[in-house]
Amino acid sequence: MSAGLVVSGLSVQLGGRAIVDAIEVAAPTGSVTGLIGPNGAGKSTLMRAILGLVAATGSVRFDEADLLTLPRRMRAQFTAFVEQSSDTDARLTAREVVLLGRIPFQSIWDATPSAEDLAQAEAAMAAVDMTAFAGRLYQTLSGGEQQRIQIARALAQQPRLLLLDEPTSHLDVHAQLAMLDLLRRRARAGAAVLVALHDLNLAASFCDSLVLLHAGQVAAAGPPDAVLTPALFRQVYGVEATILRHPGDGRPLIAYDLPG
Repeated sequence: MSAGLVVSGLSVQLGGRAIVDAIEVAAPTGSVTGLIGPNGAGKSTLMRAILGLVAATGSVRFDEADLLTLPRRMRAQFTAFVEQSSDTDARLTAREVVLLGRIPFQSIWDATPSAEDLAQAEAAMAAVDMTAFAGRLYQTLSGGEQQRIQIARALAQQPRLLLLDEPTSHLDVHAQLAMLDLLRRRARAGAAVLVALHDLNLAASFCDSLVLLHAGQVAAAGPPDAVLTPALFRQVYGVEATILRHPGDGRPLIAYDLPG
């Protein structure tokens, strides 16, 4: 694996409070890195800071590129971000939303999609099983369908660094598994994938490594077996956890209880 994404000493201050405090994170090319932690731990802020969408101090590098100083258009030519929700009042079809992912590659003088743009958009919609919805207005799609279109938009950018914030939140079980399998295949094909997940069993099943955030800091990082421990669940989530094993691949399965 190449170096991929390396974050060093990254901090974000909002309203005089440290939302993200001296974070150290690595997301190697060729792997899926899971970002986990309770609500308010700083996961979304960290992702936005990595892409220069909020002011931050520290170092964020992807291979040889300094992401914090790179012009936004240049950065968008090899990075893509899927937020938790993306609403729009514009009357765009699903295909037109996916084609937004091709804007960084279009001439500022001519925004007409090229044959390559259209081909990448069609391939991305096929990858998330949304080809049949291409002509539908985005606003008429269900939450899960909109989520898949947003992921297709990101895939149309052909990113080498892909960040996703809760990409399975609106999806049913089958779609969740299919989506995470797609992300794993994209990683194996040469991308670095950093994905924030609340479902810790999904994170354990699909991520090569995990970064556990707590109060804006890294509480633990490493393979799922090293991060998903009863002691850390008690400390970070305030729950009692029993770690079981998947009968097929031996990965952790977590059962939870309230303390006491």
